Amino acid sequence: MTDVVLQNIEKPDTIRRDLLDPVDYQYTGHRDVHIEIRQPEFTSVCPMTGLPDFGTITIRYRPDKKIVELKSLKFYLLQYRNVGIFYEHVVNRILDDLVAVVSPKRMEIIGDFTPRGGISTSVSALYEGLA
Repeated sequence: MTDVVLQNIEKPDTIRRDLLDPVDYQYTGHRDVHIEIRQPEFTSVCPMTGLPDFGTITIRYRPDKKIVELKSLKFYLLQYRNVGIFYEHVVNRILDDLVAVVSPKRMEIIGDFTPRGGISTSVSALYEGLA
């Protein structure tokens, strides 16, 4: 049964960074803002069992010249729904993709995942730019 389930999950290389749309931040050089975005309905798939994983993804960042357009972020995050990927890789992949698209001064991604087998997991990854 597990083999059948695992055949239907997608690989992480199907996640498309190009779905993320950067938008010009109009206050560059005038004022720093701290942006926090939460996606409380994040889903991915356990690559070992093929069962769904659920969690909240929190994105905290200080933009430089670009911010991420929220609808594009929504569709980007929806891609993970059928992807077999470990929690630690989810958080790092989201961080890498967002940093590549918006080049923030600082960014942190936090994944708070619901308990599986009685164990809850929280994973965070941090980028600190040169600015």
